[in-house]
Order: sequence, then structure tokens, then C-alpha cells
Amino acid sequence: MLKDEDRIFTNLYGMHDRTLAGAQARGHWDGTAAIIKKGRDWIVDEMKASGLRGRGGAGFPTGLKWSFMPKESDGRPAYLVVNADESEPGTCKDREIMRHDPHTLVEGCLIASFAMGAHACYIYIRGEYIREREALQAAIDEAYAAGLVGKNAAKSGWDFDIYLTHGAGAYICGEETALLESLEGKKGMPRMKPPFPAGAGLYGCPTTVNNVESIAVVPTILRRGAGWFSGLGRANNAGTKLFAISGHVNNPCVVEEEMGITFEELIEKHCGGIKGGWDNLKAVIPGGSSVPNVRGDDMRDAIMDFDGLKEKGSSLGTAAVIVMDQSTDMIKAIWRLSKFYKHESCGQCTPCREGTGWMMRVMERLVKGDASVEEIDMLFDVTKQVEGHTICALGDAAAWPIQALIRNFRDEIEDRIKHKRIAGIAAE
Repeated sequence: MLKDEDRIFTNLYGMHDRTLAGAQARGHWDGTAAIIKKGRDWIVDEMKASGLRGRGGAGFPTGLKWSFMPKESDGRPAYLVVNADESEPGTCKDREIMRHDPHTLVEGCLIASFAMGAHACYIYIRGEYIREREALQAAIDEAYAAGLVGKNAAKSGWDFDIYLTHGAGAYICGEETALLESLEGKKGMPRMKPPFPAGAGLYGCPTTVNNVESIAVVPTILRRGAGWFSGLGRANNAGTKLFAISGHVNNPCVVEEEMGITFEELIEKHCGGIKGGWDNLKAVIPGGSSVPNVRGDDMRDAIMDFDGLKEKGSSLGTAAVIVMDQSTDMIKAIWRLSKFYKHESCGQCTPCREGTGWMMRVMERLVKGDASVEEIDMLFDVTKQVEGHTICALGDAAAWPIQALIRNFRDEIEDRIKHKRIAGIAAE
């Protein structure tokens, strides 16, 4: 259980002043220049020691990612790009940071950019986030006016500019290389890797792409020390995390908690329990719509971190916890996700372009029971042909929810097909 003094985000609910003065009163922008003066290597080593793993879904170690950036410039500029394209269904954590605590992100951008030798940072914000963009732009303007960014940022001796770019509402631009393409003014389509962004990213220059939460926690980690952060949570799953809990709970919320909290404690402590009690819990999608669902009876003791959810056959992802009670039509819920991924596929890879539509149409028939039992295995086989055979992870995101549905709720699919057949015979 996380103590109040260990919280990084002190204004998650907008109860306090989100301006620069308010942020400084809560301890942000404190000694920023002193942190920068300790040098690039110290910052990267401290981030590695903290155990912070990317908060955007993949969970890649943040300090290690930064260390891939070239130590010496070959003449090309380096860039930090912040992925604020929070478009995964169920995920709404970065929104709260940008709305209510934007200075955590702006300060994090300065320190992280310095650590990788970047004089410029681009924040790519989701097309639908209008108010969030306004709040973030106001924070950037305040930071410029106070000399915290710009020439000799925060009196650190480092020149630093920060730019806010608005997307146009395409989910695929949340994928880091599609985001870079979109930033360059091209169609948002993922690139082949290698080359990886650290070698050739934005405009062909060394680039690191990080999630909003990953960058916003950096200043606090460096102020309090890597040991403090790594002391929270479990080994390989360190620190605090924003959990966005939605669905059939009494009090849906976004909350900062310690990694490794159990699902039961998270729900009881912050959400007032499951609607209708624990016996009414049917399924949980623990990390945003692309991760596999877990049956409710298997989820209660789940440890909410990367390794704990892997043991349950799912993933922490963005920690967007979607709770479903017994009233949920699981087949219809997963069909709706199939429809989303079909709509958002960029169409570049054949398995994804053709497969997402095919899977959605079969799911549509399963919702109505208009299929044969043999088609369930055929659908599973097709998901396996899509998964892992595309440039980016959208193919996987479309496949995993369906695979988990078949694994966990096959009986429901078969019952629906049988009932439809019996009803058809009776009608004759």
C-alpha cells in the first residue's frame, strides 16, 4: 500500500493549483539545474538503478533505452519524443497528468532530453485531447516565461526547446515509428525496424520515444534517489504506477499505487468493490484493450505488475483495468474490440489488413450464434497467423483479445451456437 508521501503525482485530481506556482509549491522544479549539473552519465545510471520500466505498455527498462542514444554527436541533432497519443481503449492515465499536473511532464522532458543530448523535445498529443493540449501548452508557456526552458534552461547551461504537436485522432500513431512518420508530416504508418529510433528516428536523427508517465516520474526519482523508487514494488517491477480502473466497479478512478498491489486490494481500497460483490465478477482486462482478458475467479489474487499478470496469461500493459461483471456479453465485448482494431489498422501489412476484417466478421457471427463449432478453432488459427507477422504490434493487439476469449469463455461461444441451432430446428 502506497503512503501519501511516496506519491509522485500530487495533483492527479485537479484539487490544487496546476500552474507553475502551484507545482513549485508542491516540490516540482526544485533543484533542476543541480540534477543536470551531475551530468548525463549520472542521470542514465540513476534511471537504470531505479528499475523504472516504460509505462506505455511494453515495459522496457527506461534507463537502458536512454543509454542506446549515441554518446557523441556525429553532427546530427538528437530528439526526445513524448508519446502522448493515449488512444488505447480503457486507458486514461496520461490525460490526468497533462490536465492537472503538466509541470511534472515539462520538467521531465528537460532532464530526459539533457540525458540523451537532445536540445529539442516534441510532445505528440492525441487528436481528441483538446483541453489537455491547452493545459499542457499553458504549462510550457509558463516554463518559457520563467526561464525554465529555452536558452540556458533553468540556469543549467543547457539550451532546450519543447514543442507540442497535435495528432489527428489515429490510434496507429501511438506506435512509436508511426508517430515519428506523422510528426514528419507523412501518413501515420509504422516503419520497419531496424533501424531503431535511437539510430535513425525523427528526420533520420537519433531519437528516443517515451510515454508521458515514464517521463513525468523522472524528476521525482532523481530528487529522491533511485533507491527510494526501486524500494517500492517488487524486483523487476519497481516503483509506483497509475492505474485507470473502469467498468463494473462502484467507483471507477485513476489512482497512483505501488506496483505489486493485488487486484483485490486495488479494487477494495480505491473502487469500493465490484458492483454486486465479488461473486458477480466475470472477467478483467488488466492492461488496456489489447491485452488478454482473465477470468474473474482467477483474477482476485493477481499481483498487479509485469510479472504477476504474465503468470495469469495476460499483461500489465498501460494498467488500464477494465472490470466486467456477469451482465457482460463477453463475445459481444470482444467483437467490439475486433471492430476497433479493424477500423484502426493502417493497412500496410497484409495479415493485419485482411485478418482484422476477417476476424471481426467471424466474431460478428459468433455474437449471433450464426456459426459452427468448428469455426472457433479456425478463428483461433487465424489469430495465430496474424500475431507476430506484422511490422507493428497492432496485429497482436487484434489477436490477443480473441485468443483469450476462446481460451477462457469457449463454453459461452459453444452454448450460443447450440441454442441458435436448437431455436432454428424448433422454428422449422
